[in-house]
Amino acid sequence: MNAPRPSSTVVVLRDSDRGPELLLVKRRSGDAFGDAYTFPGGVLDDDEYLARELCSGLDAEETDSLLGMKEGGLDYFNAAVRELFEETGVLLAQGDLEQIKEFRQELNDVNVTWPDLLRTHRLTIDCGSLHYFAHWITPTGLPKRWSTRFFLAEMPGGQKAVPDGREVTDSSWSTANEALDGGLNLPYPTRRTIESLAGLDSVEDLFGWARERQERGIPAIQPVLLTKDGKRRIMMPDVAD
Repeated sequence: MNAPRPSSTVVVLRDSDRGPELLLVKRRSGDAFGDAYTFPGGVLDDDEYLARELCSGLDAEETDSLLGMKEGGLDYFNAAVRELFEETGVLLAQGDLEQIKEFRQELNDVNVTWPDLLRTHRLTIDCGSLHYFAHWITPTGLPKRWSTRFFLAEMPGGQKAVPDGREVTDSSWSTANEALDGGLNLPYPTRRTIESLAGLDSVEDLFGWARERQERGIPAIQPVLLTKDGKRRIMMPDVAD
């Protein structure tokens, strides 16, 4: 049985006259979730731990407690920030960000590692800007599986989301209801996540909702994949999502 790969996803939010908007990105054809709209994110790199000392706002003990882990919680926060930056150019960091476009070019051209980029430009990962709210595990029986931690974050002022053109070919801002009703190709966990975010009136309300979930404890959600009459069907476990 193939083990799920650790990964992180971040739902970037901004307030609007129509309510909070979510940033969705379109995956390139041929990838997992190819041609579908998802949230920015991806798997943890093997050297993710090298950036732990470059996180601010939360420490290792706090992130381990939030994620219900013995160690390594900071790696999920770090991966969320790194993947968001690689895919959209949005950087949740503290420091001088005037050359943010050049930083992204350095990273995506593989001229420098993520930890070295941060150290060279004296940046720290803003882990405190991420609000953990869900944990999804891909059903068994699928060839590719992930154990994904979901975070909320507010869009930084003065920045703009720009798809990298490689992993991500398009991006879209929309309210939860617009995303659900707009005919977008949404993977099951993405759709269920958007449904859970609908109905709240501001980014701050969504952060409060995430904090309430943290206080109650966030269970892992692992749907079950059933096949009947040659058709696959996803069944949700008996947990609150």
